[in-house]
Amino acid sequence: MGKNLQITNDIEKYISDNSLNLSPIQKEIISYNKSLGEIKKMQIAESQCHFLHLLIKSSNVKKILEIGTFTGLSTVSMLQALPDDGELIALDKNKKTSDVAFNYIKKANQENKIKLMVKPALESIKILKKEGEKFDLIFIDADKENYKNYYDHSIDLIKKNGLIIIDNVLWYGDVVKKNKNDKITTFIRDFNTYIKKDKKTEKVMMPIGDGLTICRKL
Repeated sequence: MGKNLQITNDIEKYISDNSLNLSPIQKEIISYNKSLGEIKKMQIAESQCHFLHLLIKSSNVKKILEIGTFTGLSTVSMLQALPDDGELIALDKNKKTSDVAFNYIKKANQENKIKLMVKPALESIKILKKEGEKFDLIFIDADKENYKNYYDHSIDLIKKNGLIIIDNVLWYGDVVKKNKNDKITTFIRDFNTYIKKDKKTEKVMMPIGDGLTICRKL
């Protein structure tokens, strides 16, 4: 039986060196985020940039909903993978980081593909549902307390066979530590159990970055 590999920093660098090259704008966002202190952990991992890029390309995704934008690394990564007639709607309530993200989006010449809605995500989602929007892919990486709400709404917004991808489902490994029972860890554990039992999707959890769960709507 094969044994899962423990991903050290050296192995992570080796993987990155032998994967797709990040664009100059992606590298610039990563460099900027390093200056932000503790909140830099809100950005996705480089491996997730590559994974999203290939998934969007190979699945012929044309319309994406992103719930949680931060400074735009995931946004730019997905926009760059979309075809010229693709569209991404990004939801984030933080105007300051959304402005930073949009600046990078413009530098990457991707502004024609995006609609940025700056308000609480659940408010924006209500608008999108009222407008009858449907998506090929939904990426969830926002406040963990609302993960269940975002997932439930995503079921209504995603097309059949569409993909819902959720970040941080391993939460730095804390989800398996019995002595870790803080609010966020508990939210994520409960959320993981909730979607595991949901019959509307089939799903797989993968140790990419801080953990991704990929769900396909049945």
